[in-house]
Amino acid sequence: MTPEPAAVPPVRTVRLTPGPLTMDDVLSVARHGAKVELTGEAMDAIGRGAELIAALGEDRSAHYGVSTGFGALATKEIRPERRSELQVNVVRSHAASSGPAVEAEVVRAMMLLRVSTLASGRTGVTPATAQAYAALLNSGIVPVVGEYGSLGCSGDLAPLAHCALALLGEGEVICPDGRRVGAGEALAAAGLEPVDLAPKEGLALINGTDGMLGMLVLALADLTALLDAADIAAALTVEASAGVPGVFAPHIQALRPYAGQAESARRIARLLEGSQILAGHRDAAAARVQDAYSIRCAPQVHGAARQVVSFAAGVAQTELASVIDNPVITDLDTVESNGNFHGAPLAYALDMLAIPACDVASMSERRTDRLLDPNRSHGLPAFLAAEPGLHSGLMIAQYTAAGVVAEMKRLAVPASVDSIPSSAMQEDHVSMGWAAGRKLRRALDGLGRVLAIEILTAARGIDLRSPLLPGAGTGRVVAEIRREVPGPGPDRFVAPDIAAVRRMLTDGVLSQAAGL
Repeated sequence: MTPEPAAVPPVRTVRLTPGPLTMDDVLSVARHGAKVELTGEAMDAIGRGAELIAALGEDRSAHYGVSTGFGALATKEIRPERRSELQVNVVRSHAASSGPAVEAEVVRAMMLLRVSTLASGRTGVTPATAQAYAALLNSGIVPVVGEYGSLGCSGDLAPLAHCALALLGEGEVICPDGRRVGAGEALAAAGLEPVDLAPKEGLALINGTDGMLGMLVLALADLTALLDAADIAAALTVEASAGVPGVFAPHIQALRPYAGQAESARRIARLLEGSQILAGHRDAAAARVQDAYSIRCAPQVHGAARQVVSFAAGVAQTELASVIDNPVITDLDTVESNGNFHGAPLAYALDMLAIPACDVASMSERRTDRLLDPNRSHGLPAFLAAEPGLHSGLMIAQYTAAGVVAEMKRLAVPASVDSIPSSAMQEDHVSMGWAAGRKLRRALDGLGRVLAIEILTAARGIDLRSPLLPGAGTGRVVAEIRREVPGPGPDRFVAPDIAAVRRMLTDGVLSQAAGL
């Protein structure tokens, strides 16, 4: 999965109110270890909600998940003296995930979003349970959540149930020191007590879209950074291939005024400013008239990807302002069943992001291939090898990129068009949003690898144009790469070079060098 950026902002405290979080709040807690604090306003709202739920103990009407069973068992009445037991049982039974543990940052995002919903006062949990959940998050203990289990409706039940199970002192967790132990042992070591659930609390802890939303917020941050890297990669390839830079001019881009396209073109053009390589090949480029689509149309593709990111960010912001629970406490001080837990909006956004991620990677791989082909690289040696034939250069690096792109094409197939009914047909249409989030994370990991290979290849191509110098921006990027990766020469172990460039890409080092 996409590694965490190396540049970590100072740890701060995110104060939880009845209002929405920001995407920066989610990143701070999930990825950078920020603490959370429930404000007095939040605690007051939580207390009022808990009082309303407690009053339902005297109400003879059926209330889903309070005085009834769950899903297809919603017709089963639960006696008042067994309603707390019901909440423990729903947590235990729903903690049914399987497969490898998902990443800590995803679990932390999910936990933050759930405690933020508790802070709304609309779930009916007690102040003590909300505080205990915040303390668990602040402790750095990470519940073990399996890869498989959520259908994205009713929210992310199984993943959230594993988090709630840890709150009860049950299940497995990862300690801050990396040890995988029982939750009871970890809570004791952290000085935390397991909670006793009151009516409705178990359901309130597991009924939300928090896993899908957390992955969407993390993906938006990662894809935004990767699109910056894609602009850098394209600029390097334009230069390495002695391309035609005039197509990136503002007056041409203005004829099709998409904001994302204009931004990508502006960045590519700025990186190429002052390039001796392009100036030295101006006559040859003019005779060529125009470059292949993978070079000429980079702003159009990268820009279109940015437009999709903007749409998905709007979805994330709306979901951050939402209260997801069922039943939920309304503005009328009633407790009502609803369908707001359905993950369709998030599933569509997650699926949509996988498509441009794949397409940007596909275009990047085509640019890499052009640089390695002496029939299309405009003067570069075959595979950028020191002595083609005796040396293979970066031939197989392109194979790696092609293999990743092929996998990304499979990952771009939407999860949200599939639905397998569950719970005896009570939950007969589900979003599969969790699966959309999981495959998007793999797709973004792949995009980073493909871009790293193009950047590695283009940097070598630029060096092979010596003594002509690159532009100021591209030159800084190549210089940064050369701090860790040697320039052209005899064949060498390529995998560490790819890994080094990918690390610089995901750490933001190359974007910083480029001045983006």
